[in-house]
Amino acid sequence: MDDVVGVLRQINQAWLKGAPDAIGDFVADDVVMAIPGFSGRIRGREAFVAGFRQFCESARIDAHKETAYDVDVVGKTAVATCTFDLTYEREGSRYRSTGRDFWIFEERAGRWLAVWRTMFDLTEEPIE
Repeated sequence: MDDVVGVLRQINQAWLKGAPDAIGDFVADDVVMAIPGFSGRIRGREAFVAGFRQFCESARIDAHKETAYDVDVVGKTAVATCTFDLTYEREGSRYRSTGRDFWIFEERAGRWLAVWRTMFDLTEEPIE
């Protein structure tokens, strides 16, 4: 369980520090992200990392907090969730985004790799 939380923290630290390409080390080649609301899918490591890269290039992060980690491990599969509270600025406007990050990891060759992700209870509101 601690290993999975460690990987999740490394993923988050990579994009928070402006190094989104480092996320590629922690995700499977065939990773899938379900867009919040299940309105679409992003498939593959490059497309997955590109989403983080695009956010990092277009936004300045003011604050980010992760809490309430919850991990269940069954065999070589782990389901990990945490809540997040993110404040950022984009194009001169400030926003606050909150929700629950939901990840599925698979142990491959002794390493936990992200294979699936989505976000639930996502809210994004302008800050005046």
